[in-house]
Amino acid sequence: MARKISMLAPEWWDYTTLDDEILNDAAKLTVQDLAGLSREGFQVVFYDTLEDFYLAEALEYVTAWRQATADNPAGICGPIGPTEQLPLAARIVNELKLNLKDAHFWGMDEWYMDGKEVPQSHPLSFAKADMELCFNRIDDELKMPESNIHFPRADVTEYIKSWEGVRCVVMQGGQGDIKHWAFNDPVKREGKYKDEPPTPEEYCRLTTRVVDLHPVTVMQNARTSGGGVVTGVPTKAITVGPVETFKAEKVSIWQAGTHDNPFGMRLTALMISNKIPDSSVPMSLLAGHSNVQFNFYRPAIGTCEAEMH
Repeated sequence: MARKISMLAPEWWDYTTLDDEILNDAAKLTVQDLAGLSREGFQVVFYDTLEDFYLAEALEYVTAWRQATADNPAGICGPIGPTEQLPLAARIVNELKLNLKDAHFWGMDEWYMDGKEVPQSHPLSFAKADMELCFNRIDDELKMPESNIHFPRADVTEYIKSWEGVRCVVMQGGQGDIKHWAFNDPVKREGKYKDEPPTPEEYCRLTTRVVDLHPVTVMQNARTSGGGVVTGVPTKAITVGPVETFKAEKVSIWQAGTHDNPFGMRLTALMISNKIPDSSVPMSLLAGHSNVQFNFYRPAIGTCEAEMH
């Protein structure tokens, strides 16, 4: 049977092209059902306060960096969205006097405009946010060497090489409305993918690259970062690929309810738990990773019941 046409953007693949049975099953999940989705290789964790949620996220940075030594450098790959953990991580580093000389950090993505990555002077720059919210706040004697901070650029060669010989203890991420991690969006419905999206195996062979952003992703970033000015948001980005993601020892996804909705949080948890990978829902491809954790702020999980406001 032919796949459905997207309800959101007919020229693209996305979760609305899935079989209705999967979508309906996801919408029915209660909080208790979500807790029951944990299995070997996939853990579902809840936090009852935002303070606990973001502190736990910040501690993943510190825990990863504490493992770094000269002989065994280690680090974390982190997102912009959420960002609330970043100042907390810097504060903990300073308080513990944790020297980051052997630690590493990979930014997940960066906007792409006019044939290159946007500069840190750009108001939406992810590198700018990482530096201002975290790394510039760390005491000088503890700072990570600039050579150990890896931001993706239009020429991805150096960034991809930086993953060699360094342990990525954990890759953090959020989940967008289009069910991506980083900017691993579904692909356009064109060429060889006109009638079927890439197979999970095809998609997981993608490395760090320049991508076209799904219209839903552009709209979301306008809402969360640009006051709704869609015309001010780039339509392309550079993003860490599945290849690098699967090099991370753990993938930790943080969902406070601000970047996706109750349905979306349920859908990807269900697909990963039940090992239903589909590239129209890129987050579901993490079903193939051996150590994935979904972190939920419990009050934001909500319900999928229709309700007028």
